[in-house]
Amino acid sequence: MHVKHLTLSNFRNYTTAELPLNSGINLFVGRNGQGKTNLAEAIFYCATLSSHRVSGYLPLIKRETNKAIIRVLAGFDDRENLLELELNSDGANRARVNKSEISRIRDVLGYVNVVIFSPEDLDIVKRDPSNRRAFIDELLIQLTPRLAGVFSDYERVLKQRNTLLRTSKNLPANSPGLSTLDSWDDSLVRIGSEIIANRYDIVQRMIPHLQDAYSAIADEKNDPNISIRTSLLASSLVDTELDSEDAYLQTLDRAEIETLFRNRLASVRSKELERGLTLVGPHRDDLVLFLGPLQAKGYISHGESWSYALALKLASAALLRKASMAGDPILILDDVFAELDSLRRSRLADLVADNEQVIITAAVVEDVPSELRASRFLVLAGTVEGENG
Repeated sequence: MHVKHLTLSNFRNYTTAELPLNSGINLFVGRNGQGKTNLAEAIFYCATLSSHRVSGYLPLIKRETNKAIIRVLAGFDDRENLLELELNSDGANRARVNKSEISRIRDVLGYVNVVIFSPEDLDIVKRDPSNRRAFIDELLIQLTPRLAGVFSDYERVLKQRNTLLRTSKNLPANSPGLSTLDSWDDSLVRIGSEIIANRYDIVQRMIPHLQDAYSAIADEKNDPNISIRTSLLASSLVDTELDSEDAYLQTLDRAEIETLFRNRLASVRSKELERGLTLVGPHRDDLVLFLGPLQAKGYISHGESWSYALALKLASAALLRKASMAGDPILILDDVFAELDSLRRSRLADLVADNEQVIITAAVVEDVPSELRASRFLVLAGTVEGENG
């Protein structure tokens, strides 16, 4: 799979852009702030309906305009798909596939698979559970686009349940006025259990690819591993990082997960009413990353963290490649090489060079290994020009 052509209108700092792309390596070079990452972000957004830099879509629309267009022509073998997103600040967003409008914008998902690696991905290893949840959920949606609807439904139910808990804070736990909460519990358990089971399944499938990728990229030979620490089992409702191994999920059986979920909700209802907040569910869970016997967060070195983050993204690409009929996902390396030492640069170049399409951004061309400089583009103040590589 590769992007053949990218069209932008009023996207970030681009008034217009028409950019033919090649299979193989595409290298965008320019000083910081010129628009290199904006090109990568546009392709990634078309594949995931999310940005790797900001939450929401309004920052993607060029200042003093009210509509941005992203148009991607993607090809695999002799097949092509034309995807178009219209992002509106004053109304609903719209999407078209092969010039036909689709009723829900999320139905554009699944046509293009993209894995992006950027310096921000260190947050997956080093920072909060929300970074790790976002990473795994984004991958899940690319692998199974219908799950975008499941996550949307869960957010809706969670919001409604939290509203009910806040407005019921002064009621006793057995009050008849809380009968509606039982109905929201049923929805939360049903939808949340599907998310939890899918996360567990994808983590188990990812681990072998993660270990292979880490071994290929890193000098250190500690085995990486992943466990899911879940609020369904955690003894503490405040800080699950203090919990024992008993808090790690060990099953993907939906019925078993639903039973754990329902029982846990019943046991914490009084606390939820006190706080006006849902304390149990996939929105409270964490992916715990291990390197050998140590948790990665807070214990491994900066270099090991880079290796781990790279390995997570390479493992994601391997899973997408295995699941897709369209071959390799598009790999985007956004301002990565400047952050890597020479050994990791060389090893990463070896690992990605044969991918069907690789899009690289760099401020300094010399940061990029010579074998990844095939098709080169110069980016300056929202304009792009081709250059012989």
